[in-house]
Amino acid sequence: MEIDLGALVRNYEKIAFKVRPARVLCVLKANAYGLGVGAYARALAGAGCGMFGVAEPYEAMELLKVLKDGGFAADVQILSSILPDEIHDMVKAGVILPVTDFETAKAVSDAARRLRRTARVHFKIDTGMGRLGIVAEDAPDVVRAVAALPRLDCEGIFTHCPMAYDPHDPFTKEQIARFKALVAVLGKEGFRFRKVHMAASDAMNNFPECAKPPFNVVRTGINLHGSFDPNGRRALAVEPVLTLKTRVAQVRTLRPGTTLGYGRTWCLREQTRVATVSAGYADGLPLALTNRGHVLIKGVRCPVIGRISMDYTTVDVSRVPGVAPGDEVVCLGASGAETITPDDWAALKGTHAYDIICSLGSRVERIVRQ
Repeated sequence: MEIDLGALVRNYEKIAFKVRPARVLCVLKANAYGLGVGAYARALAGAGCGMFGVAEPYEAMELLKVLKDGGFAADVQILSSILPDEIHDMVKAGVILPVTDFETAKAVSDAARRLRRTARVHFKIDTGMGRLGIVAEDAPDVVRAVAALPRLDCEGIFTHCPMAYDPHDPFTKEQIARFKALVAVLGKEGFRFRKVHMAASDAMNNFPECAKPPFNVVRTGINLHGSFDPNGRRALAVEPVLTLKTRVAQVRTLRPGTTLGYGRTWCLREQTRVATVSAGYADGLPLALTNRGHVLIKGVRCPVIGRISMDYTTVDVSRVPGVAPGDEVVCLGASGAETITPDDWAALKGTHAYDIICSLGSRVERIVRQ
């Protein structure tokens, strides 16, 4: 897998330009979706990103070390939840923490008091995601109670959307109105949040009002990689960051009637030139590509024939002259005038690009291109 950091930085700059004057928080959870948090963080921090989001404490500590070793100062924020036994170390490290209920805020306050420092927190509001956070209707009372606790800097408030990938979904519009109303009510009581955010990548593309006041921060993950949800708009002109390549292991001419792979799901109707490719589902190729997907060899789309196995994939190379063992195979990326993207695989699998990128196998070598 080749990762183009130049494309990554260009994507960040396009997003930052599109949403200005709002600021961009880059989400690098799950090791930057499996692509390598170190290279990602250094490139983005070097391009001016000052805010990063992760899911849990291990990721936060790893990212802080990467930034410190690279000489960068940036905020690292946990966007999900925090468990009681994790709070002390996170406060000590200066990680921005989510407040999902009063009890969590009290524990953060107590840890900050013991450490003689101030903890920065963001209220996580559930406006309809139904997963984590303070239920919107209860939020005013919780915010008032938390604000009275010592050693807390309640700098932010945020929420998340379950349906923002659909630009015509009325529920997201209701969420936006609900969250804006909450921020307005709290504003009248004197609560001024330095960071107000709702939009992730889908909302940026489909509900651009989420990047306008009172919102002043947007969160982006999948758009950094140059991908989109298949259902929504593509308002940002971002480009793919990754290319997945392998090689041809063997080429054979097989007779009519030959069946291929586990389950014998493909039977050759005529004599066919078949290449066995050294990549399978252990490397991230979805089983959904079986008898439907393609790879690129010498700029030609070669159909996948037979079920994808753990280590190998068989493809029809009848239209590609001179294919030989060792030839390059592009699974994701461009070859000649043809391109295959994570979004293409996601459409075949009935999922989204996050799933595709996070599934690229651990044995796949990551090569970073500047």
